[in-house]
Formats: sequence, C-alpha cells, structure tokens
Amino acid sequence: MIPGAAAASLLAQAGCGLRLTLSLARFKSLTVAEQSGKNGGPGPDPSARQQASKKSRIRQKPQKQICKPVLEYFDERYGQELAELWDKVREVLLLPSSQQYAVLVNKFSQCVTFEQYLQSLGYSNFLPDVLPFSQYSLRCYISNIQCPFPRLRHHTERLKEYYLLNAASLFPILALDVQDGECVLDMCAAPGGKSVAILQYATPGHLHSNEYDSLRHRRLKQALESFVPKDLRSIISVTNLDGRHIGPQRLQVYDKVLVDTPCSNDRSWLFSPDVLQAGMRITQRPNLPVLQRQLLSS
Repeated sequence: MIPGAAAASLLAQAGCGLRLTLSLARFKSLTVAEQSGKNGGPGPDPSARQQASKKSRIRQKPQKQICKPVLEYFDERYGQELAELWDKVREVLLLPSSQQYAVLVNKFSQCVTFEQYLQSLGYSNFLPDVLPFSQYSLRCYISNIQCPFPRLRHHTERLKEYYLLNAASLFPILALDVQDGECVLDMCAAPGGKSVAILQYATPGHLHSNEYDSLRHRRLKQALESFVPKDLRSIISVTNLDGRHIGPQRLQVYDKVLVDTPCSNDRSWLFSPDVLQAGMRITQRPNLPVLQRQLLSS
C-alpha cells in the first residue's frame, strides 16, 4: 500500500494537477485516520482530528431528512403495486449507502499513476470481473470505503482525471457496445456521464449528445469539455433539441441510440428539503410515461 504522502508525491511527479494531488492527499489522510481508529491504533493528531471531523460532516451530508409527503405517497402507490416486495424496496431506498458510487478513470488524462493510487486505497476495477470481454479502455473502480471520493472542480481547458457516477450507469454503455467509427446519439445526455463513458469505451465516428433542458445542457457541455481533449471534440456535437423530434428529422442517421429518458428520480425526491417542490413533482409523475414513450418512439 502506498502511504498518503508518497502517493501524493507520485501523482505530482506524474504531472497530475495540483488540485487532484491535494484533494486525494486529504482524502487519503481521512481514510487512514478512520482505519487507525477502527484497528485500535494510536489516535490521530489534532490536525487529523480536525480532518476527521470534517470527514464526519461530509459523510453525514447524504443523510438528509426524509420528505414525509413523498414517503407517504410511495407507501400508498408502491405498496399497492409491489405488495410484499415494497418493504424490501423501501428499505433500500432509505439506506444512503445502498448506491455503489464508482470512479471512472479518464483515459485521456496524463495522470499515469492515478490507478495505482486508487488501488492503494483498496479500490478495484470491477468490469473485468463482471464482463471479462469488456473493452480494456473502460476502467471503473469501486470500493467499500464509505467516505465519498472527492469531486474535481471544472477548470476551462483542463482535463479531469476521473468522473464520479453510479456504477450501474455503465451497464447501458456495455450493452450498447459502440464500435469505432459508428454514429451514436445520446438523446437525453445530461449531466454527461454516459457520453463521457461512450468516449472512454470507443472512438465513434460521430457522437451526438443532446439535452433539451437548458441548464442541464450547459452542464453537459462543461462535462465533455472537462473530459475530452481538443483534438477529439470535432467528432462530438452537443445540441439543445427536443428529443421527440430528432428521429423524424434525422432518419437513418445513427448506428446506435442511447435514450436515458427522464424518470421519477424517486431517491432524490425522497430526500428533498423542498416539500412544495416535491409535491409538485409527484403531481407531474403521471406525465412521465407519456414523455418516455414519445422519446423512445422518436
């Protein structure tokens, strides 16, 4: 295992950005302090205790208050639909640690020792175990560590070393199995994780990433700018179109289409601090199947 200081030094020597080196050095010190306490070793020094306190606050962040009107709606609706299965589903929904967040390594980054650093923290690439035939260029690491991996801020024209996402988000990419040179549409692409993953998986002849919502469209453009080098951006087009009209307007243009349709996003609204907005979202739910069918039939 690489000590935190040594790993940070390796990252710096490899040309990794200062922001990554410092972020991961802090992350390493927090996980070491936690493991030391669990193993009965010497307690952390005052600065480590301060960092551990900060870590504690970070870890408590996802554990927001449950929005009772939403939970009551779920109990009534899903209790009828799922019957006895609802109790198990409900338990998973209410458990913050039930989501498996993953670190998708950016193959276009010049940080050659980053994966070694991940392995030193106990992370492992889960794709060879799940699908041994999957593309080697797609590398995604998971871990049982509860402390959230640090997010990297966007900096213009500076590539990020990794993308944080739910590990399950990669399975549509594996199923799509994009081949080099193919023309691909990501119809509802924001915030950009699946478009980024497609470009890690293969080199399409053209990737059309579309997002109808204006705010999410800006986030999509920013994500692609953060993960794709300039010389590859010529094969990407990012648009702000209504996905329901793309099919009729562009018949037989695409070899493969990925449609991650807008969904109920139950977990997010279950922990929403805005009761009024959550209530409005509930009233909009019946319209989602109609929109989903229109997007898929496009």
